[in-house]
Amino acid sequence: MRIAVSGGTGMIASALLRYALLNGHEAIAIVRPSSSRMQNLPAGVKILSCDLKDYASFAPQEKVDVFFHLAWAKTSVFGRDDVRTQEENIAYTLGAVELAHRMGAKCFVGAGSQAEYGRKEEKIGSFTPVNPESGYGIAKYAAGKLSFLACDKLGIRHCWTRILSVFGKGDAPTTLISYLAQCMKGGESPCLTPCEQIWDYLYVEDAARALFLIGEKGVHGKTYPVGSGKGAPLSEYVLTMRSLLAPDLPISFGGKAYYPHQPMYLVADLSELTKDTGFVPAYSFAEGIAEAYL
Repeated sequence: MRIAVSGGTGMIASALLRYALLNGHEAIAIVRPSSSRMQNLPAGVKILSCDLKDYASFAPQEKVDVFFHLAWAKTSVFGRDDVRTQEENIAYTLGAVELAHRMGAKCFVGAGSQAEYGRKEEKIGSFTPVNPESGYGIAKYAAGKLSFLACDKLGIRHCWTRILSVFGKGDAPTTLISYLAQCMKGGESPCLTPCEQIWDYLYVEDAARALFLIGEKGVHGKTYPVGSGKGAPLSEYVLTMRSLLAPDLPISFGGKAYYPHQPMYLVADLSELTKDTGFVPAYSFAEGIAEAYL
């Protein structure tokens, strides 16, 4: 296949580009002209420079089979309730659909978020009811629904993903895993919440493969949660990282409060994803941490 990936310098996007190239496919990265993370792009990828706000009018000559839309403004905790920017992200997603159509894409895969579900106490699957609470979650949900309508009218196969917690090389420094790795490798005890929530972590190489398989085999109109399908208390992940990176480092829990909208149970149900695409994670959490940080 020939694929295009918006937001190409991001952690998941760059892994997706790398996966495509390593498996004999052609890959195009669509990146901001001012991106400071160009070094994240794998060798051999074709680069198109375009800002999110210009997707609706951008008309490159390249043609692709699948368009993966991963670009999104203000994804950090501190920007997720910036309602004006999140509203703009919805329009940018519809612009991405128009760009995908001009590039001849037969499939559009959008990167949604577990934030669309809100707080749940059971595994989240393709048909789990949503109740987004943050501006980010609300915008992702609206973008998914509206991009489906746009794709349906254009005859483009549409698949939406709701990505849970992904970690790996190129992760943002503000994520918990990056923070823990930095502290532990520097011999500093991290400041943590009680870490009682049951969590699902997926290594980025598995996430990239899941997205690629959705682009290849996903069913039109379906939404796929993307995670490991396994949950454990967050404290266990912390202790696993300590055993690998800093076995003698003292760890204490509870010095920090949970942030607003904090889900306490977040585990993916992969049954639809596995049935439709054959995806099963290849990495355990410990294997991913060892590959990314040792």
